[in-house]
Amino acid sequence: MAANSETNEYDYDLFTIGAGSGGVRASRVSAAHGAKVAIAEEHRVGGTCVIRGCVPKKMLVYGAHFAEDLEDCQRFGWEIGERKFDWKTLRDNVLDDVTRIEGAYTDTLENHDVTIFKERAEITGPHEITLASGKTVTAKHILIATGAHPRMPECQGAEHAISSNEAFHLDELPKKIIIAGGGYIANEFAGIFNEFGCDVHIVNRGEVLLRQYDEAVRDRLLQISTMKGIKFRFNTTFEYIKPCDEGGYFVKLSDCDEEKADLVMFAVGRVPNIKGLGLENAGVELGDSGEIKVDRFSKTNVDHIYAVGDVTDRVQLTPVAIREGQAFADTVFGKGDPVAVDHSCIPSAVFSHPPIAAVGMTEGEAKNQLGSVKVYLSDFRPMKNVLAGRNERSLMKMICDGENGKIVGIHMIAPEAPEMMQAAAIAVKAGLTKADFDATVAIHPTMAEELVLMR
Repeated sequence: MAANSETNEYDYDLFTIGAGSGGVRASRVSAAHGAKVAIAEEHRVGGTCVIRGCVPKKMLVYGAHFAEDLEDCQRFGWEIGERKFDWKTLRDNVLDDVTRIEGAYTDTLENHDVTIFKERAEITGPHEITLASGKTVTAKHILIATGAHPRMPECQGAEHAISSNEAFHLDELPKKIIIAGGGYIANEFAGIFNEFGCDVHIVNRGEVLLRQYDEAVRDRLLQISTMKGIKFRFNTTFEYIKPCDEGGYFVKLSDCDEEKADLVMFAVGRVPNIKGLGLENAGVELGDSGEIKVDRFSKTNVDHIYAVGDVTDRVQLTPVAIREGQAFADTVFGKGDPVAVDHSCIPSAVFSHPPIAAVGMTEGEAKNQLGSVKVYLSDFRPMKNVLAGRNERSLMKMICDGENGKIVGIHMIAPEAPEMMQAAAIAVKAGLTKADFDATVAIHPTMAEELVLMR
């Protein structure tokens, strides 16, 4: 359906609530299709990824890598003087760049004539939105793209812990930090704080880290992280967190005596942001975890209300939210056929030290679904690590359908694994086979050549 602005009946063709990655893309593309668009954001334009997620986190990861690079460079002939790390310098430079990117996102919306309301918005009636200022507007279509927020567990003194949101704003680094969680956020921040010289303890209520990743890869991360000095405790829960008079906190875990820590961080998942949106008034159906239920075209059970991104809890990844926002705009305001996002075979990464990257099925999933599988492994020490005297081995794993050789999964833990995986993921998504990889000439010497040399 082509966009013909119906401003006689409604103030806007589209009103988006939430200016994160999904909401911004949907609004910009809808406006490019000719729709009259407004967007409301109560915090900062850019959302979790830009303001308090992937972007500033990756900058901290870069900063943390210098700890090992400055150590390793001496084996490569470099002489360095006294090393000193200033957390506030990195923190402030990262926050400054976040502000720059926020401005770029805002410019993008304004350049497409999208009206920005920097305030909270609530659905108060059919096609009606009320802003925090009291202003009421109407829209033919409403898109909810409010994202998610960190889950904070219920335990005595939980209010004394921080989430990943606050980690970017710390006044100083903790000497000892206890991080609750076993997912990607917990492991990424554990690696960051460890490289900055903090004593890092990961506490996980379950038995495994990174449950959705292949067992061999996550086991290798546990081995390397332990070797780097990160302490892990499994099958453990928090009983209480109590402030200490001289600073820091007394922490009691279920399996040991009370101990002291300078900081406690919870990284135990994220919860869809649905509070105060007026969804119950609008009759929007929610799932068991509070997520907005949508069909394959991101439409809710209410015809004119859609939702994209983490608030739908389909796949909580920025590029997925962007794709969903694009597909929504093309479907509702474009001139072509409806567009649905394919949520299968999505590549992902953990920016740990070293990073993990994966696409497709794990070995266990492949055996359950396909029965006959062939697994290829490359377990090696990267050339740089050899000369640096760093005893860290990388692992690459390829899972193939035993019947036809089609590659159904690739998993790796290695320096720059996410950079290598992006190209490899295209091949897996395209349905290429092990023979196709074997027929490709290697680029030597690289780590990526292992992908075409596995036997």
